[in-house]
Amino acid sequence: MNTRGKFLAALAVSALSLFAGNALAAPLTVEIVAMAHPPVKMALAPLRQWLAAQGNKVKVIEVDVESPLGEKRLAAIGLDGHIPIAILIDGQYRQKRKDDVVMEFVNFPAIDGAPPGVRGKWTTADVQAVLSERMK
Repeated sequence: MNTRGKFLAALAVSALSLFAGNALAAPLTVEIVAMAHPPVKMALAPLRQWLAAQGNKVKVIEVDVESPLGEKRLAAIGLDGHIPIAILIDGQYRQKRKDDVVMEFVNFPAIDGAPPGVRGKWTTADVQAVLSERMK
């Protein structure tokens, strides 16, 4: 390979490295697909506060689950019925924790006062743990 060819090859490798580095540094996307009612707002307040404190490490998208867009989003991920909350991390509501336990961030978190029948099995700390591990 001549000098010009080596230079162009090195330039291409540098460009790919730069692009790959930027892609790896992209923030996680967290979608909060939820009802806009007071009990839901209160249940999600601790998570929203924590997400806001993460700055540009996390991109947060809010979608009203009762809107046409929210209904389509739930259908796209295979959920239907009365779902007040779905937390999606990079498009998935099922997430594996560091201890290999699979969590489903659907319905209310496991907090006192959650309405019967919609109380989930996840906590704000579970979402934080998954995100913190993935932000490393």
